Amino acid sequence: MRITADQIEALNPWFYVHDFGRGLKTTPAIPPNVSAIHDTRLAMVEAAVISHFGTRAAGLDCLDVGCHEGYYSLAMERLGFRTKGVDARAENLLRARFVADASDSAVSYREGRVETLAADENRTYDLTLFLGLLYHVEDPMLCLRQVAAVTGEFCVIETQVVDEVEGYAEWGSQEWTRPYQGIIALIDEGGDFSAGIRETGVTPMATCPSPKALMFMLRQAGFRRAELVTPGPGAYEQHARGKRVVCAAWK
Repeated sequence: MRITADQIEALNPWFYVHDFGRGLKTTPAIPPNVSAIHDTRLAMVEAAVISHFGTRAAGLDCLDVGCHEGYYSLAMERLGFRTKGVDARAENLLRARFVADASDSAVSYREGRVETLAADENRTYDLTLFLGLLYHVEDPMLCLRQVAAVTGEFCVIETQVVDEVEGYAEWGSQEWTRPYQGIIALIDEGGDFSAGIRETGVTPMATCPSPKALMFMLRQAGFRRAELVTPGPGAYEQHARGKRVVCAAWK
């Protein structure tokens, strides 16, 4: 589909840079130094996917959970996957379908929530992506179990994380204690949520795990193994400092 600058402008604000050629591309509403996060995330995701699947990607199925404007859905299609994107917001999918049409892409999209993903899909995918969403949901364990249920082989998760908290909790008596590692922080996104910011969750309450909590939850969700992906040289500052992580998980 041949598009115009006016059509791109009509869908402002954009969150990602989508380059359509002929000098036409979207301009993200976030600052350029922050939008670099997308380049790092893409490089880390692609590295993990290629490391696992190698040349097998052609013809395999990918589900991009919380696909937003379809930036990573299209990237997986370029690697050879048959890709489907799911997002809770119709306004995100409007942009995703516009980009797909403008790119002559075969990626399909549907509106839906991660909390009901397993029942809605009723199938598994060779690859699932769960990027930039876990720390916006109200019930992270439910959501990880839903993602695990539709993952047939391999999943890549990207999320903001908080600092570790470790100690001992009384467990029925002052003398009986259990060690704890990891934490889930409760974050109030009420201001952004009320303002209609598309990058919040579907409720004002967000939950952000620490790295150890994330790894423990992934195992409890049904993944047999999980590893953090090492960011490469020049990575976005949060990934470089370990404040955001990309995690590979195997079924």
